[in-house]
Amino acid sequence: MLESRETPMHVGGFNLFTLPEGTNEQEFLHGLADNMRTADALQPPFGDKLKVGRMGMLGPLFWEPDTSLDLEYHIRHSALPKPGRFRELFALVSRLHGTLLDRNRPLWEIHLIEGLQERQFAVYSKFHHAAIDGVRSIHLTQSMYSADPNERIHHSPLSMAARDRYRAALQAAPPTEQEIRNVAEMLKASFDSGAHLLGAVRQYAGAWTGRSGALTVPWKDVPQSTINTKVDGARRFVAQSWPFARIRAVGKALDGTFNDAVLAMCAGALRTFLQNHGELPAQSLKSMVPVSLRRPGDIDSANAVGAISADLATNIKDPIKRFQTIKASMQAGKAMFEDMSPGEASLFLQLIQLPGLLLIPLGLGSRFPPYSTVISNVPGPRQPMYWNGARLEGIYPASIVTEGIALNITLVTYDKQVDFGIMACRRTLPQVQRFIDYLEDSLVELEEAAGIRSATEMTPRVAAAAKPKARPKARSKVSASGKPKAEAKPKAKAKSKAKAKSKTRQKAAVKGRATARAPLKNKAGTKTAVKARTGAKAKAGPKAKAKAKARPKAKAQA
Repeated sequence: MLESRETPMHVGGFNLFTLPEGTNEQEFLHGLADNMRTADALQPPFGDKLKVGRMGMLGPLFWEPDTSLDLEYHIRHSALPKPGRFRELFALVSRLHGTLLDRNRPLWEIHLIEGLQERQFAVYSKFHHAAIDGVRSIHLTQSMYSADPNERIHHSPLSMAARDRYRAALQAAPPTEQEIRNVAEMLKASFDSGAHLLGAVRQYAGAWTGRSGALTVPWKDVPQSTINTKVDGARRFVAQSWPFARIRAVGKALDGTFNDAVLAMCAGALRTFLQNHGELPAQSLKSMVPVSLRRPGDIDSANAVGAISADLATNIKDPIKRFQTIKASMQAGKAMFEDMSPGEASLFLQLIQLPGLLLIPLGLGSRFPPYSTVISNVPGPRQPMYWNGARLEGIYPASIVTEGIALNITLVTYDKQVDFGIMACRRTLPQVQRFIDYLEDSLVELEEAAGIRSATEMTPRVAAAAKPKARPKARSKVSASGKPKAEAKPKAKAKSKAKAKSKTRQKAAVKGRATARAPLKNKAGTKTAVKARTGAKAKAGPKAKAKAKARPKAKAQA
């Protein structure tokens, strides 16, 4: 009902790997693909397709085995065009993420992508949201990979054997029912828990009349902005990594949580983005913040996601006050769900989303969005992971853009870093790559406000995408006839030249700050840029090219 050509409802992302030493890239990737296709019994959702009853998408949905499963169709091997920068990778991910999955087959695809520079390759995957949520996708990732760089997995990572091995390592709970229950079934299951639901409904109603404190609810006071328009099916994807400790330090310094710091970082970036377009609304932007409703040890539930509506306080200039407003909003949202079971919370969320389901068929979803954007944090592995010796360098999520919400920010905490994946409607936000700069500037602003760094502290922030210094111009230019052109006589006075140089330095300083990136320690312990290489590298002189060879830990650029 919610899915259309303009709004595909699948989630995914790409994992970035570095090849083991001494391996041939094509042979290694062919081996991985062949190994994945060897599974006899596939773990959910790889071997199941969606079965729709007589009532269609309005009735109960079930999973059933696909007896004609074609793994060659689902597991694909692709190559990037030269020069194999992250610009080309993100362009490919943007195109792949904008196409619908075939509903007559199991709702997933995996693409092994070769041709990246620095002996790296990527694995892009997408799964329909009916089959998987962000937490489940991370469990799948961990079941496919190993924490041991020397381990070689001979069974298919998509197999039941891989899941059983992962379950044994976690001592996880037994599998849960895979049927997707409809609203009527949830009502029946939650009949004995009406008191909790009634209390939540009262709080929700109170928020509409201003009697529930800092609690924010969907649709109320959601301003119109550039990111709240009609969308089409084309996507634009960018990604970036930041050190986990850096963001956590902001949360601790301001007496909040890591999630509060992430939201404040995103809020500052959104404020700058809209200010630069002259479209910052007087009312604050609101964000949907998904929360997991899984029981501890549950690794099998296809989709167990709730949501909190957070006030991003984008109408507040002071970063400290903005942080405190976000913190209070998140605390109020969590308090409303704290006494509910996962089933009750899921039912409550479906009930409050009914108005939105009625607006979509009327074509009014973009005029009355429930939120301004979506910001989601998915916890990932906290140690380095490997796939048959290939080191996993980053997990960059790619999520859903919906009607009226043209921007989605999802992040995964992996090892000692935080990997951001930003998905946007290509037509609405064609220059979403600038958002990476705004996120870094927002984090710096929070650090300075919290006293973590001084305003004049020069922390290295290398701009991988910044243009190299221009080489000195020749004193004469050769004309088409082969003769050098006469030099122009200097017209400016010495004083004017000094002023021009001063202005040039000021512009360079401003430009340097605008293109700065977050540093991330590499294996040697030195700091290196986390943004993707761009075409500037090709234009650089010999010295600039030599510097650019340092491999970024994680990158970004559409």
